[in-house]
Amino acid sequence: MQTLRYGIIGGGFIAEFQIRALAQMRGIEVVGLTSRTAPTALADTVREAGLGDPVIYDSVEDMAHHVDVLAIFAPNFARVDHMTQIAIAVRDGAHIKGIICEKPLARNLIEAREVIALAREIGAPTAYFENQIHMKMLQNALAQLSTVADQMGPLTLARSSEEHAGPHNAWFWDPTRQGGGVLSDMGCHCLAVGWYLLTPKSKSPRFLEPISVTADVALLKWGQPKWQAELLEKQGVDYSKNPAEDFATGMVTYRNPETNQKVKAQFTVSWMYDKQGLRLLIDGLGPGYALEANSLRSPLEIFIGDTAASSVADAELGLEKATASQGLLAIQPNEPDLYGYTDENLDARDAFNAGSDGLLNFDYGYEIVRLTMAAYMSAERRSVVDLTDPATLKELDGYVPLIQRGRGFEVL
Repeated sequence: MQTLRYGIIGGGFIAEFQIRALAQMRGIEVVGLTSRTAPTALADTVREAGLGDPVIYDSVEDMAHHVDVLAIFAPNFARVDHMTQIAIAVRDGAHIKGIICEKPLARNLIEAREVIALAREIGAPTAYFENQIHMKMLQNALAQLSTVADQMGPLTLARSSEEHAGPHNAWFWDPTRQGGGVLSDMGCHCLAVGWYLLTPKSKSPRFLEPISVTADVALLKWGQPKWQAELLEKQGVDYSKNPAEDFATGMVTYRNPETNQKVKAQFTVSWMYDKQGLRLLIDGLGPGYALEANSLRSPLEIFIGDTAASSVADAELGLEKATASQGLLAIQPNEPDLYGYTDENLDARDAFNAGSDGLLNFDYGYEIVRLTMAAYMSAERRSVVDLTDPATLKELDGYVPLIQRGRGFEVL
């Protein structure tokens, strides 16, 4: 197996999480890093993980000449700029074997079309990173239910939720930079998972046709004065002037183009889950069978009493977005593997070595952006968005949600 030389764009939380996933694989060497601020801490993490001795480059364009694969793990607002730099490097002779983009592909369809156009110009295979589709617990459940689905028919209802107490970094809270609030941040996960679970086996991830979206968004916790003040103090983001939603829920209806059967995917996301930490809750209902997954069900628990709590250095060592360091704590020993990060990287590695796209490519990421924009439009207008209407689709092409434009107070 050929070892692929990775260049990572971004030095924050998700880049570090992906390094933990890459450390569980073979055939990857991280040879380059670049970020808005010098990613020296990430470089140390790469070395400690045994993934290489990366060079820190001043720009994406410079790094592109020294790597096989470019992985975009940087903030959402920089997607088009980073793809532009890759395209410039390719024009100047850089040879790229693959491009990875962490979700979302872009903040809106205007930017997503630019990303797609640049990817077409670059000509390299692509992998859109949506980790939850790759989770072993979902893949194993679908495999176990395969023969049942053959006999009874595919799932007809999927429900997916992702919740935690809020993002790590200030730009995630800023709707103009991130692209919105929790619907943009985590809703894209649930939209993708629901679509995937409902898709009949052996069909492509885009087989089912989205026909309508309905959604509701709200600012429930982080709009209260106490929490607004905390957010302003800790992150420098003022939700009294420029708010984003901290709760979103909705439904997407899909049509099977072969049978004309309609199926539905429900999603719920929030930044106010003040329990153990990040929770992924996913279930699917079919005729006579079902599946259910809960990421907080762990075979490992620990207990830390009041007198011992002062010795805990980092609550997140055991669970992402953990909000407590004492009491009965749920522990996930291998979160990158649990959440599908390891398997999405394995998929990209094998695909790029074969000269092909990953299971999910940039075109798939574009469709997830479309569904996200449709959800925002539905919430703004308090109506169902018809994705079979050509006029609506044309409007979505140029649509930028009010929340993304810094006018969230008109919606929330």
